[in-house]
Amino acid sequence: MDLELKDMPGQLVLALQPISEFGGNIVSVLHHRDKKTPRGLIPVQITFEIDGEKLEGLINRMKSDGITIAQVGEDRLREKAIVILIGHIIHSDIRDTIDRIDSTGYAEVKDLAVSMPGVDQHSAARMVINATGEKEMQKAIQLLRDTAHEKNLLMIESI
Repeated sequence: MDLELKDMPGQLVLALQPISEFGGNIVSVLHHRDKKTPRGLIPVQITFEIDGEKLEGLINRMKSDGITIAQVGEDRLREKAIVILIGHIIHSDIRDTIDRIDSTGYAEVKDLAVSMPGVDQHSAARMVINATGEKEMQKAIQLLRDTAHEKNLLMIESI
C-alpha cells in the first residue's frame, strides 16, 4: 500500500495502527521523510499481510482517519526464481514455454531477456519466475525443466 502522510507527529502511527487492529501483519515500512509528493505529503510504502476479506474495511478505516491512500496492490506471488535457457529458444516457441508457466495459476513469468547472436546460433534467455509459495515454485521449475527437455533447451538454475 502506498500512502501519502502529512508531515506532522503521529501520522505514521495513525496509518499503521489500523493494520494491526484488522489483524494484519506488517512486513516492511518505507518512510521517505526527505521526499514530498506533488501534494506536499510524505510518501510511505507499507507491505503487510491481511485476510483479503478485511482489506476493504481497513481501507475505509484509514480513509476515515484522514490517511491518503495513493495505491493498493496485491502481491500474491512471493517466491522468485531466475533461470537461464540456452538453445533455439525462439524457434522452439518461447510463447508456448511462457504460457505453460503462466497457465498454472500459481506461477508467472515476470521478466524475460533474450540474447540472439545470429539466426543459426543458439539464443540465451534469462527468465524470472514468481510463484505463490515455495512448493508452487518447485512445481513451476519442474514444469520448466520438463519443457526445456522436450524442446532440447539447456536450463541453468540458480543455486
